[in-house]
Amino acid sequence: MDASLQYKPESAWKLYSTEQTQQDMRAVTDRYIDFLSTCKTEREVIKYVEEKLRAAGYGDDASQGMVVRPFRNKALFAAKRGDQPLESGLSLIAAHTDSPRLDFKQKPLIEQADVLQGQTHYYGGIKKYQWFSRPLALHGEIICQNGTHVKLVVGEQATDPVFCIADLLPHSGHQQLEKTVQDAFEAEKMKIVLGHKLPPEINDKAKEDNDANKKEASDLIKNAILDYLHTQFAIVEEDLITAEIEVVPAGAARYVGFDRAIVGGYGQDDRICVFTALEALLASANDGRSKAVMFWDKEEIGSQGATGASARFLQYCVEDLARAWAPTTPASHVLLNTQAISADVTAALDPDYQDLHEKQNAARLGFGPCFSKFTGSKGKFGASEADAEYFAQVLQSLRRQQVPWQVAELGKVDTGGGGTVALFMASWGMRVIDLGPALLAMHSPFELASCADIYATYKAYTAFLNN
Repeated sequence: MDASLQYKPESAWKLYSTEQTQQDMRAVTDRYIDFLSTCKTEREVIKYVEEKLRAAGYGDDASQGMVVRPFRNKALFAAKRGDQPLESGLSLIAAHTDSPRLDFKQKPLIEQADVLQGQTHYYGGIKKYQWFSRPLALHGEIICQNGTHVKLVVGEQATDPVFCIADLLPHSGHQQLEKTVQDAFEAEKMKIVLGHKLPPEINDKAKEDNDANKKEASDLIKNAILDYLHTQFAIVEEDLITAEIEVVPAGAARYVGFDRAIVGGYGQDDRICVFTALEALLASANDGRSKAVMFWDKEEIGSQGATGASARFLQYCVEDLARAWAPTTPASHVLLNTQAISADVTAALDPDYQDLHEKQNAARLGFGPCFSKFTGSKGKFGASEADAEYFAQVLQSLRRQQVPWQVAELGKVDTGGGGTVALFMASWGMRVIDLGPALLAMHSPFELASCADIYATYKAYTAFLNN
């Protein structure tokens, strides 16, 4: 039998073996590590993207041909006009800016057992135990009563303190160890340590009263921390009620392994696709179809809300493009003719849990971005399935540029599965398929991605936009 008749995916490392390609790859992954280390919230991602686009000539006026439109600091649309009529649709790449994390509750501060803690509510799909006994940082936006905005980032610099959720010691954790993982780690006990020190100037009368009543003074540590926050940031406790404060893993993204062939860091689902899509748009040509990226929020909790993919922000942006670039073309025609990639990650074949994958259709680390013809779970529920014609067309654009690729499902049929923004994009009638890199340890505080896949995904998105 002719071996060329068989499909055999190959490692991207084989294709990217030249010294020049290795240098180009390292330049991309170095930039990615910087991005991943500093952009740990959706607000920080959008700020980074907007600054890069404006520096490249994108502006507010769509009539100028390159437009960027942020929305509430959590979503963003950008487009570059091509020489084909807008009626032929856009080449659109969409990704999401949010990642699983912990959020401060509205009234977070609680002092008990001589420790001040911050109460949290987890966001998205996490394994709760992974967030205990590890360094954590606070990133947030606080609107003070006088209207000033305070950007809070504590825990990232070498001189900063960090925060943590204390786990139960094994000596007293026998009952905990007998429970399921789901029950052993309670969400209401995911309180982060914020402070412990009593202020030196405790009132003498308070001391006497406490001695007489045989009880400890209450909120002394809390008040001391509130004094500190007011001195450092000019905020009061009531400001925390309206604030958005996210608890994220502290520390920078890093190369992993002796060969530095893997990037490890928080938030790679799905900021790896935001970064590579942005790089692709900046590197794309000015001819052909008009090109666009759409970065949404809220994907990890169902894509609801004004900044999520189920809202109408993309539609409004396309309507504005149509008015500026093709006044006689209805926006609905543009959306119907748009060709799109839902840029999201998938699960790589895990060396230690290979039995959870159907290996023939599992993504492999280092084999290029993965096409997921459909997502959903258990019978494709919640899926958007790409048609054969469109799948073949997008795949051909990668073949022409010699970009490595593979196909994947997210786990076995009855044990895996997951959703992306593809079904929301398909609701406008556009053609869409999922394409993105594979990760190990997805949704953990330290996800792993192959450097070869990061580079190949950037090349794949560039090939798609230039097709």
